[in-house]
Amino acid sequence: MNAMDEFKKNLKETTGFRIFVYLLALLLCSLAGTVVTLFLAVGNDIQLLKLGQAISSVLMFVAPPLILYAFTRKRPLHEIGFRKVNPWWMLLIGVALMFVSLPVTNLLTAWNEKMNFGATFESLESMLKQMEDMAGDLTERMLKVDTIGGLLVNLLVIALIPAIGEELTFRGVVQQSLVKGCKNAHVGIILSAAIFSFIHFQFYGFLPRMFLGIILGYMFYYSGSLWTSILMHFINNGTAVVVAYLEQKGLSQVDAEHFGATESVWMIVASVVVTLGLLFLSNKIKQKYGRK
Repeated sequence: MNAMDEFKKNLKETTGFRIFVYLLALLLCSLAGTVVTLFLAVGNDIQLLKLGQAISSVLMFVAPPLILYAFTRKRPLHEIGFRKVNPWWMLLIGVALMFVSLPVTNLLTAWNEKMNFGATFESLESMLKQMEDMAGDLTERMLKVDTIGGLLVNLLVIALIPAIGEELTFRGVVQQSLVKGCKNAHVGIILSAAIFSFIHFQFYGFLPRMFLGIILGYMFYYSGSLWTSILMHFINNGTAVVVAYLEQKGLSQVDAEHFGATESVWMIVASVVVTLGLLFLSNKIKQKYGRK
């Protein structure tokens, strides 16, 4: 290997170079996504808005991580997290977690919605609530479908693409980098979950989204595979899409926001215990199979 090849190899292995590549890819892809979204938003057609969101999600969350690992790693897909789930039934534990944790998620949502900043920050609170309302209105419009075709489109745009993109970004890139940098898995997982929640810019959903990020983070860490957290993320998003569809069709009286909610203290306690138990089991499986 000559001096130039050695320099290129060492450069690719430096943290600074990797950060530069990722930020450059993120900037260029985000600009392209913004242009596409603004172009398709003209006329406020909901189908074009969905198309714009799909393209934007791919450009902002799927492309940059893949570009980063393609430029800086020898086995990009493997190293970013696309590895075999062993044993396969770790996937079943992940799916179960998405449902047994629902009472805790809904409790955190209720607590988060009751938070206020006081009179001093009343204007900030008002702005945040307006942002929440705008995001909620758009989501409600997108979820309003009453055909199987519309349901499938929503599962793709609202559930699958964000699940793949956000797991690539927040677990594949952010979490792995923080776990390595902090030299502590718990700190890295919790910090990446906080970043995951913050990036959504929805304060009144911060706590439940961070809780989701923590569960996804631990299951990615324990299983060693992005397929686990992608499936879990898809189940989380897809459940809301399906519940909204069933409500539109008059087949269910429960809306997506309150699915899995309960006022029973015992149900909430049971949810906490079972959630922790499944995470503990996953950790034991990780130790048995020796995943890093």
